Amino acid sequence: MPQDIPSASATTACIILARGGSKGVPGKNLRPVGGVSLIGRAVRAGRAAEQVAAVYVSTDDAEIAVEAALHGARIIDRPAELSGDTATSESGWLHAVPLIREDLPALDKLVFLQCTSPFTTGADIDGCLAEMIAKSTDCALSVTEDHSFLWGFDAEGRGVGINHNEREQRKRRQDLPSQFCESGAIYSVRLEPFLRTGQRFCGSVALYPVNHPPVEIDTLDDFALCSQLAQAGGACEISADRLARVKAIVMDFDGVHTDNLVITDQNGIESVRTSRGDGMGLSHLRSSGRFAMMILSKERNPVVLKRAEKLQLEVHHAVDDKVAALESWLGDRGLGWDDLLYVGNDVNDRGAIEHAGLSACPSDSHPEILGISDWILPLPGGHGALRAMADAILSALAPAAEQDR
Repeated sequence: MPQDIPSASATTACIILARGGSKGVPGKNLRPVGGVSLIGRAVRAGRAAEQVAAVYVSTDDAEIAVEAALHGARIIDRPAELSGDTATSESGWLHAVPLIREDLPALDKLVFLQCTSPFTTGADIDGCLAEMIAKSTDCALSVTEDHSFLWGFDAEGRGVGINHNEREQRKRRQDLPSQFCESGAIYSVRLEPFLRTGQRFCGSVALYPVNHPPVEIDTLDDFALCSQLAQAGGACEISADRLARVKAIVMDFDGVHTDNLVITDQNGIESVRTSRGDGMGLSHLRSSGRFAMMILSKERNPVVLKRAEKLQLEVHHAVDDKVAALESWLGDRGLGWDDLLYVGNDVNDRGAIEHAGLSACPSDSHPEILGISDWILPLPGGHGALRAMADAILSALAPAAEQDR
């Protein structure tokens, strides 16, 4: 995902505040969830939003700046006086506005993203902005629906129902009045009222319900929970609609099907490790009958052929020019680059990744590939990355299959 060059006529930008001095969890913004750092996930979500022209990260930390730039953010140096524990988020956002206006003179809307909400998507951001526009409000925020029975204390310190009457027959949760909890992920504002009030809630407010795990990361336990959710495939950064448009899947071999290691014996015979889980996932994709599938490898090792035979997949190996090979392969099948999901992990995959309509890479890929891939799979190569990919694609296809019945 190379850095965007925003048009001077663009009207919407995203700001992410990411200081380096977290005390609860040191280095929090650089810690990974599903193979991607929190700051990387936030930047990628902002860049995936169709209405956002550019993503800016305001930080006082050099490592965060490098990581954010890798994923396509523009960097704003955050002054020390705005980076301490007592500095408000609003002060950081207000500091960024004049700098953003140098790139976007037509700026009139801002999106504020929080790194601590790792499952935000571009569609969520677009939805929040659209709700603000549709309701003609000054600001909007992401919320999750809450069906809790809330309690408080009366004047004598005894428990009393807040959104229910404890003295009446117990209601069903779905019969409680509608209520929502801030998700903490997305805040959008119109620029003029935000500058006038200096507050994120700068006037009338729209609520945008989001449907993702309602977790804000504050502790190591939160990291562990979110990592499990990401690896289980329940929080894919690519929309279901986009996945459902894939017609061809082509994968590199080393570092994608394998862990990128090779065992060489005293006779020079090489062997590699692959994942049975990956094999099962690819089998399900192949059995669906919806995809043209191939392994495309630069390697000349016969192990590539044997693994492809085991998986019942077409294979082209000893290929140096992958773009030319894919151009021919797609043309022979009446397909184009927009139909292709290409999965690679290293610099020799760059050309194919840049041409493919959708690209993916394992979480332990070369940094250059992590920076340009549309989809970072939540697991390393040879350790379930392809299974996570397969599960996400098949999940995206499930609603369409249900309609076809």
